Amino acid sequence: MKKSLPIAVVTCAMAAMIIGPHALRAESDAPKYEVDRSWPKPFPDRWVIGGLGGVCVDLHDHVFLLNRQDAPEADLNSGHLAPAIIELDTESNLVNSWSAPASLGPRLHSCYFDKDNNMWIASSPSGMVQKYSHDGSKLLLQIGKKGVFDSSDGTEKGQPLNSNAAQFFMPSSIFADPQTGDVYVADGEGSGGNRRIAVMDRSGKFLRQWQPEGMRTVHCMSVATDGLVYVCNRQESRIQVYDKLGNFKKNIETPWTPYTAPPDGKPKESGGAAVALDLSRDSKQRFLYLLNQNNEEVEVLDRESGKVLTSFGHAGHFTGEFDQAHGIAVDSQGNVYVAENRGRRIQKFKLVHQ
Repeated sequence: MKKSLPIAVVTCAMAAMIIGPHALRAESDAPKYEVDRSWPKPFPDRWVIGGLGGVCVDLHDHVFLLNRQDAPEADLNSGHLAPAIIELDTESNLVNSWSAPASLGPRLHSCYFDKDNNMWIASSPSGMVQKYSHDGSKLLLQIGKKGVFDSSDGTEKGQPLNSNAAQFFMPSSIFADPQTGDVYVADGEGSGGNRRIAVMDRSGKFLRQWQPEGMRTVHCMSVATDGLVYVCNRQESRIQVYDKLGNFKKNIETPWTPYTAPPDGKPKESGGAAVALDLSRDSKQRFLYLLNQNNEEVEVLDRESGKVLTSFGHAGHFTGEFDQAHGIAVDSQGNVYVAENRGRRIQKFKLVHQ
């Protein structure tokens, strides 16, 4: 026991240095993370990655990247544009990749794997959400029509309608209920579009919707196994919690403070304090993982109390830092994956203590 104590102390100290100053907020039983510097391995064929709109993990802990393919043209002098969808295994070996320009939306935003390991993709703006077979070879279902928006003139420039219909404006997040097959869509990525959670049945038929109060955008959403629906209020620094029928339950406040005080005393909004979220995969889904773009960090919250237990990351371009982190996913082992849009990369943070 005497020999093991120094090792534990050194391990905790290293984790605290990697996690950053907010580690001081961590409770003794909070999960701790360190960045995996060996993940991912280099991509093949001199692939050039564009902004990563999102990331999701399938039932086998394979990691899927949504590559927006918007790399600067000059970058292609040095390589080839990477496919839109990239699948990596747990060791970051390339398993599969595909593109479908005729069917996929041009601005990939988020993805989700259902109980059958089929892949759902939300593209914003596109007017639609889609369900693909796991390998992308088949488009199994499309809800909404590509390029037709739920607006006054059917275009992106029209006034948002928030219609009681299975047509969207800027879908941002998606969830397929494993019990009922119902599909939940956060339709509200842009400030000029819809602001709602829409629910369809497994065939794509519209069932119901609700418009979360006080939101300029409805940027992200996830549903827990206990039926609680977590919706990001990006600009107002909170997560609003509902039941599956849209009845409000509570707010989880996500206050943020700039590390450098602005001269006029008014903090400048960067990307929002609630940009993307995921839930841990333990039976009780104890932890909620939130991307805070204002402070460029991942915040780990106790789902029941809403308390921030710890955080990691800050602005920058080195390993473990973020440049406009936009997507987050958690695997069955508790590892966290963060996709950066402006930074154009994926990073893995390994769970080292829980």
